[in-house]
Amino acid sequence: MAPADIPEGLKLCRKAKWNQMEADWQIFLQNSPGACMVAIFEDQIVGTVTTITYEHSFSWIGMVLVDPDFRRKGIGQQLLQEALQLLHSEETLKLDATPQGREVYLKLNFVDEYTLSRMNMLHAEEIFHPTIARAIRKEDLSGVIEFDSKIFGANRESLLNWMWEKAPGFAFLIEEGNEIKGYSMGRYGHDFMHIGPIIAANISIAKDLVNAALNKCAGSPVILDVLHFEPEWIAWLNGIGFTEQRNFIRMFRGTNRFKGVPGNQFAIIGPEFG
Repeated sequence: MAPADIPEGLKLCRKAKWNQMEADWQIFLQNSPGACMVAIFEDQIVGTVTTITYEHSFSWIGMVLVDPDFRRKGIGQQLLQEALQLLHSEETLKLDATPQGREVYLKLNFVDEYTLSRMNMLHAEEIFHPTIARAIRKEDLSGVIEFDSKIFGANRESLLNWMWEKAPGFAFLIEEGNEIKGYSMGRYGHDFMHIGPIIAANISIAKDLVNAALNKCAGSPVILDVLHFEPEWIAWLNGIGFTEQRNFIRMFRGTNRFKGVPGNQFAIIGPEFG
């Protein structure tokens, strides 16, 4: 995939009713030049797959998109095989699968790690939620990245810098003394604001970060992709107006040595990024 292919990638996103914008495709190509692929039929792009390598910890497969008019022809399977070949020397591969996609990945030797849910709020309430979170400043980013790396399991500096640059108004931090206890970021999408990641020492801090983000989203549709480690977390989100849209299954192939700390990951960036 090359930058000139982005408009066609966006067309596939719209057909699939996915939320990605041009900037999302740009960061894939910036992070993985030569490692994102398109499928072409008679000079028409009919499918995509993206990959990102997070240091030497693990690599990620995402954006497996096939034009609806060309499905059930083996294109998605071929794109996956291309991605696996590109990443053949990596110790661990990861992805977030739909329940239907999971059956395909199981045949490719991926195994389940844990479950996530996409939570949707059609209209964020126009109510001010008190919060101790403050805006992330540029000088905070190095500390945020270090904090995130321990919990995510790998350094994703370029991705977090990109998120802050594109949507600084949705980036929040909570500290105790001089120690970071949690942060959140967000990004704009075609259909809704996507809050995540939310990385926090405990559920109370995670709630505060969500409230800070919602204060910036009044009247807009919002989604979070959340982990299932805290039943109270899901219950709280339901209580403030979020509903479960669908499930994902985090899957991996390989050693999975760098698991991070999933219990402190309250929401991810998105299934295409992890």
